[in-house]
Amino acid sequence: MGVALVTGANRGIGFEVARQLAERGHVVYLGARNDDRGRAAASAIGARFVTLDVTDDESVAQAVDRIADAEGRLDILVNNAGIQEFGPADGPAALRAFDTNAVGVVRVTEAALPLLRASAAPTVVTVSSSAGSFGAVTDPARPEYHLTNAVYAASKAAATMLTLQYAKAHPEMRINAVEPGYTDTDMTAGFDGGRPVEDSARVVVALATRGASAPTGTLRDEDGVLPW
Repeated sequence: MGVALVTGANRGIGFEVARQLAERGHVVYLGARNDDRGRAAASAIGARFVTLDVTDDESVAQAVDRIADAEGRLDILVNNAGIQEFGPADGPAALRAFDTNAVGVVRVTEAALPLLRASAAPTVVTVSSSAGSFGAVTDPARPEYHLTNAVYAASKAAATMLTLQYAKAHPEMRINAVEPGYTDTDMTAGFDGGRPVEDSARVVVALATRGASAPTGTLRDEDGVLPW
């Protein structure tokens, strides 16, 4: 079994991804900004907690250093941390969204690369969104066509592009972005519907645990490759 790090994992899809990975026997490091909530979440599923704020370079470095000291490698990185705001789009809102949803991918992935190189089958999965897919948002037959959260969509498009560029730069690794499906979480509380978090987490975990047989350089959902 491998060593995994999941960011933004004290609740929602991230927590369930961490739980399912731990259930499969992986050593799971659950990353979260809040120490109390993070420790409680990790304890509930038999994971190991690391303080990790993806908007803080020092926090990211310290979290990765702890994994390096304890494990010496990282087999699975799940870039899950993300935010979505529903207020007016302005400069501060855009900076917050991009700092977490896109720049956070850079901070964590760059810090984790040395540990990923020490793995026999390094895998990176970024939890992105079809809301950031040009193919989806311009197709009247898809629900994304009707979404208008510009800042969130643009930040997720950036997250996908970053992920695919990392895949090109590191062909020895399996690096993909994934749309987990519309899910009932705190992030989507302002909308109706959404499927159970367990179902969406399975999409992420299935991709994260395929090892060397996984594709690379794609944006995917549970049905396959998404146009983006």
